[in-house]
Amino acid sequence: MNLSPLLKLFNQISGYNTFADALHSGQLLAPDSPPLGVLTAARPALLAALQLDLQRPILFITARAERARIFTEQIQLWSQDPTSVHRLPDPDALPHEKVPWGSETIQGRLNALSALVQHGPDDDDDQLPPIVVVSARGLMHHTMPPAEFTIERYKVGQRIRLNEVIGQWVQMGYQPEEVVEVPGSFSRRGGILDVYPTNATAPVRIELFGDEIDSLRQFDPATQRSDQRINAFRLAPATETLPRRAEHAATQVNRCNLIELQTSTRLSFEEDIAKLSTGTTFKGIEYYIPFFYNGHVDETTKNNSSVLDYLPDNALVFLDDPNELSSVIDEVEVQARTLKRDLIDVGDLPDQWPDSYFGWSHLTQALAQRHPLNLGFTAINEHYINGNTPHRSNGDSNTDGSPYILQSTFVPAPAFGGQVKNVMPQVVERKKHGERVVMVSRQSARLTTLLDEFDPDTSVAAITSLDAEDPPPPPGTITLLKGMVIEGWSLKEPKAGSKPLITVMSDSELFGWKKPTTIRRPKPRKGITPETFFADVNPGDFVVHIEHGIGRYVGLVKLDFDSIEREYLTVEYANADKLYVPIHQADRLARYIGPDEQNPSLNRLGSADWNTVKRRAKKAVEDIAKELLEVYAKREVVSGYAFSPDAEWQKEVEDSFPYVETDDQLRAIAEVKKDMEQPKPMDRLICGDVGYGKTEVALRAAFKAVMDGKQVAVLTPTTVLAQQHFQTFTERLSSYPVKIELLSRFRTKQQQDQTLINLATGTADIVIGTHRLLQEDVGFKNLGLVVIDEEQRFGVKQKERLKMLRTEVDVLTLTATPIPRTLHMSLSGVRDLSTIDTPPEERLPVQTVVTTYDEPLIKKAIMRELDRGGQIFYVYNRVQGIEQKANRIRNLLPDVRVEVAHGQMSPRQLERIMVGFVAGEFDVLVSTTIIESGLDMPNVNTIIIDRADRMGLAQLYQLRGRVGRGAVQAYAYLLTPKHHQLNPDAIKRLEAIAEASDLGAGFRIAMRDLEIRGAGELLGAKQHGQIAAVGFDLYTRLLTQAIREISGEDSRLVTREEATAYLNPLSEGLQLNLPIPAFVPEDYLPEEKLRFRLYRRLAGISTIRGIDEMAGELEDRFGELPEPVANLLYQLKLKILALDAGVQSVVTETGQIVIRAESLEDIDRDGLARRLSPATQVNRRQIMMPLHPNAQVWQTELEKTLRLMGRMLHDPAG
Repeated sequence: MNLSPLLKLFNQISGYNTFADALHSGQLLAPDSPPLGVLTAARPALLAALQLDLQRPILFITARAERARIFTEQIQLWSQDPTSVHRLPDPDALPHEKVPWGSETIQGRLNALSALVQHGPDDDDDQLPPIVVVSARGLMHHTMPPAEFTIERYKVGQRIRLNEVIGQWVQMGYQPEEVVEVPGSFSRRGGILDVYPTNATAPVRIELFGDEIDSLRQFDPATQRSDQRINAFRLAPATETLPRRAEHAATQVNRCNLIELQTSTRLSFEEDIAKLSTGTTFKGIEYYIPFFYNGHVDETTKNNSSVLDYLPDNALVFLDDPNELSSVIDEVEVQARTLKRDLIDVGDLPDQWPDSYFGWSHLTQALAQRHPLNLGFTAINEHYINGNTPHRSNGDSNTDGSPYILQSTFVPAPAFGGQVKNVMPQVVERKKHGERVVMVSRQSARLTTLLDEFDPDTSVAAITSLDAEDPPPPPGTITLLKGMVIEGWSLKEPKAGSKPLITVMSDSELFGWKKPTTIRRPKPRKGITPETFFADVNPGDFVVHIEHGIGRYVGLVKLDFDSIEREYLTVEYANADKLYVPIHQADRLARYIGPDEQNPSLNRLGSADWNTVKRRAKKAVEDIAKELLEVYAKREVVSGYAFSPDAEWQKEVEDSFPYVETDDQLRAIAEVKKDMEQPKPMDRLICGDVGYGKTEVALRAAFKAVMDGKQVAVLTPTTVLAQQHFQTFTERLSSYPVKIELLSRFRTKQQQDQTLINLATGTADIVIGTHRLLQEDVGFKNLGLVVIDEEQRFGVKQKERLKMLRTEVDVLTLTATPIPRTLHMSLSGVRDLSTIDTPPEERLPVQTVVTTYDEPLIKKAIMRELDRGGQIFYVYNRVQGIEQKANRIRNLLPDVRVEVAHGQMSPRQLERIMVGFVAGEFDVLVSTTIIESGLDMPNVNTIIIDRADRMGLAQLYQLRGRVGRGAVQAYAYLLTPKHHQLNPDAIKRLEAIAEASDLGAGFRIAMRDLEIRGAGELLGAKQHGQIAAVGFDLYTRLLTQAIREISGEDSRLVTREEATAYLNPLSEGLQLNLPIPAFVPEDYLPEEKLRFRLYRRLAGISTIRGIDEMAGELEDRFGELPEPVANLLYQLKLKILALDAGVQSVVTETGQIVIRAESLEDIDRDGLARRLSPATQVNRRQIMMPLHPNAQVWQTELEKTLRLMGRMLHDPAG
């Protein structure tokens, strides 16, 4: 949605024109300019209009970060070019706090600064000037001087020196990577350079011809495929700490008196100094920004700067609320001084350490030179800038005597406080008087219906979007737009009694929804590159070869046989025996993933033991497959209830969802509804990472069931989660006649008894509860749907009861335990699965810090969260001692409100604590892991986990998922004891959780801890021994084969090639030995790890089309295919054709190519021989063809032969 067409109406208002002219002429840019008195809701539109009309850069300064974020989103809605509106994020760390910045923060800051630099006097682009929104802390923080912020330009036809360009990029902070996925990285492969500019939305591929840029193409970081040609691009720095200044910074840090510090702190500083001395970038380098530019190391070096130094001379500066800005800056300064003093006192900071921010006195002087304009209503405090109290100049009076210039131009829209029935008469009345009414609502469809019911003759333009080129709506019209603005307003002439030219209404006026919600908009994210799924095998890892068993992967090696060079994957087995796996058989190899932390024993090559193990595992999975299919078969024959299609109220509930659904969410919702409308019981599993929107899927399904007169039971593993779901369902469905009950220990005996009566009589529609719902005394009058949250956390008895339910009513199960793709494929057709892989837009990865217990750090973390108006979880998983821990925090921060929660509390007490925390009645909740499951508290964005070394990886991942549920940067601190040696497994777990910080990491984090445990539970039996024996990958492939064979449903797979490649995991692999070099040369792709991933991916391709697509991708990503790569693709094509034709081997023997295939017995061999070259011999089980000196000849003949064999085998009459 874009509202910029409405800005064209501003020029019809004399008050606005007078104001814009005064700005243009400079009349208003005086030190004593009065407050403008602009309605808060109208400020985004006003700034967008000034950007368009005056064509000048704008800096808009707010006090708080959250307000800056909301205003950025709102201005983007109004701007003719939303990409020209930027937010300069606050630093992720408090002043003097040594916490790494997140990638979103780093890129956001560079993007905003880049926009200002690019729009300098030398800019020749025909683009709108930028609007940059910044809060107090972002304004205060030091950054590099504008003279250092150089932007490089590249265009097609430009000549460059490759090594010089790469060296320049490194000095700009760009990091060399194997694959370019994130901003600030680059890679080189021969004459192709990939780079992801920090000031761009997509990476760029530069293809060189000699030293000339032959082409520039943007590409998708997820697929690595080019998707758009461009003529030129700009490259901004990738960091505010330029490597070329790092040595200077190291020298400056070294001058501080580090000798007086605590030993551990001093060693940490010395490590950082060593990295700085060599120009090495590292996490947390932003801590040293004050040292990079604070002194004249040479003539070009300036002192530290702020964003104000980046403003062009013609830039305009607007203040949201100068008095609050002053107050917040004072707050930050006091906080920073306190923190600095505390750190110096405990020996964590030297006395001479400089500040990383500008104080109020510096900023007032810098702002005074820019003559900022106050958009608010309050006169600026006298101490602000010049000490002058603003007054009105003679030419600024309004005709209605208003004391503010624009107060009478923008006025509040009429509010109806949720009384929707009162909206329609007034809207229609305004239309009749020639006003334009624009209603921007998430309930636009509902409003259209209401208007139509009130006055069928009223025509309404209900549209979802406006384009920048569209004209504004004509007078006397009603326009409905689906979207969200914070509040409404009217634009009118500043004369008493004048009617509005246009009135914009929001959900705030129409429905009384005051709380603004984040607008979700597409934005670039780190994609899952094609090789990601094969990235998990490193030298030294255990692997499973289908034919030879468990070994240890050594690496890639080139070997020369018969003067033909080939590359092999080397695997070491027992007795140091080595197996060299040809590249085309790389898919026969998988990483060994067992059910626990135990290392497996290596198999012996040539031993019969492995075949025995495989047979035993195959028998075990057949038993499991029969059990699964038995439940499935019962469900198929039972006649269930077919729910009706969606009613109007269903659409209203879905429209009221305050976020934009992800595509995965919409797909899952559609699949659930489709199942519910079928006349057989649904059994669907919704799998999605923490916070990905599974509850919303369940809520919509529950409402759909209630609309058909059915009852719904929502089953949760914990009392606290039941309470959370109860509140969510109650709030969302409060406008509808739906009776929702809670059955848990948070309810008294009397309340529980009443709920049981309501369920039995049918007066309760939805009940939410714990395992209490599964007890014998719970009966329903008309149960239609059961929703189970995290089924694996229930006991055996409960699961048996749930298994019975599956054949009676619709069952929807939610889980955050990741489902591996292999298991997903195994269970498809037996249990219906929907996966939600996409995180909600605007969601940021949680910054994770693993460190020893440190009270100054705890104090800083809590202070930072409170500083931005948030709350904190402190997890201490021992009931004994939890009160003492809470008291310790109270002593550290006497002004902070702290409460305790744990499972041994009385239900009433625990409920009071949790409800109070959600309501914001206190700041820190010290709790056990009772908060682990499913809680959604968007205002809690810092979690501190004490003794994290004692927790499992899955548990740590779930706990970390309690924060970061909104658009705010969240932090997780994993604390371990000081002076305590951690065991190796704990270290591995903590490293894994810290590294897996990106969104959706649950699908990669700890296969042992998450996937295997979850898989065992999903399969309904502990298959520990079998998984340990053959590894998870082979186990699930065997399970898939067994399910397909027993059910006779091989046809579910799309192609014969896929059926052959996947469904016969125990079949012998194709033997392929041809006299051509087939591999990926190092000069084409130097990184061994990436070559290995590529080999795994190539060997897994199961269709000819897939091979052809891969050829195009390789050429796009790495350049023209060298002969060995073309040969490799040819061999892989032969492999697919050979498997389809039932061939066992294609080898070279005594100057001939020999094809051995038992399938020849089922083919018309005479007919085949007639279609082949006369020199080719077709026998009962083999074909022999001459090896022509010209490789092109025999390659063509061999491919033709295999194609004919496949065709004649599967279609004898064809």
